Amino acid sequence: MARLAGKVACITASTDGIGFAIARRLAREGARVVISSRKQDNVDKAVAALKKENLDIYGTVCHVSKSDDRTRLLKETIEKYGKLDILISNAAISPSFGNILETTESAWDKIFDVNVKAAFFLIKEAIPYLEKQKNSSIVVVSSIAAYSPLDLIGAYSISKTTLLGLTKALVNPCSQKGIRINGIAPGIIKTKFSQLLWENDEVKDSEAIPPFNGCAMGRVGTPDECASTVAFLSSDDATYITGETIVVAGGMPSHL
Repeated sequence: MARLAGKVACITASTDGIGFAIARRLAREGARVVISSRKQDNVDKAVAALKKENLDIYGTVCHVSKSDDRTRLLKETIEKYGKLDILISNAAISPSFGNILETTESAWDKIFDVNVKAAFFLIKEAIPYLEKQKNSSIVVVSSIAAYSPLDLIGAYSISKTTLLGLTKALVNPCSQKGIRINGIAPGIIKTKFSQLLWENDEVKDSEAIPPFNGCAMGRVGTPDECASTVAFLSSDDATYITGETIVVAGGMPSHL
């Protein structure tokens, strides 16, 4: 398919896992894609891998919690490709693992700085570029934990619930500028980021995190299964969808 031919996409935290799969899927559907990561080595490896598929990819370093990095990411996107049609906010961290009452103030601040604050200000700064294009789109990557908090990553779960609110709060301001904004809420996806949730037998069997018992399909998901949903939301197939978060979690409990 070439649903995204002529489009330019910018994706944060996109050298591995879900972000990388999104970059590859959007590029395969015809988009020119800017990927980013905190480390240059990760950027170089991801760009090389994607260019082997003859995909139109540009990579740069971006630590989303740094204002200058966010500004430079968007500036380099415009300098390289001349416009911006699609913004994917994917960056997230979870430095705290355990009982939520044991979360330190510094860990809490880091989680909300990257997962929420950086997402908002990146979107805010991208809007002047996005509104210049027809049917531009923003996709925010939340989590199934936004609906059903996971006990061992409580603060992270709360930050992802906040992203549901952020997506809804931005619907009208974005619509007034011709921009759609949606989200996805991945379940337990087989990535390095969620490795403790799907690889460790003790954790998998824990009542606190039931990725299999709570999943109707009885398995973990793949990054590509998230990427296909993002590609749909970014395309003209979703021109009448905004303000929604699609759960990609194999039937894990979320909402009615």
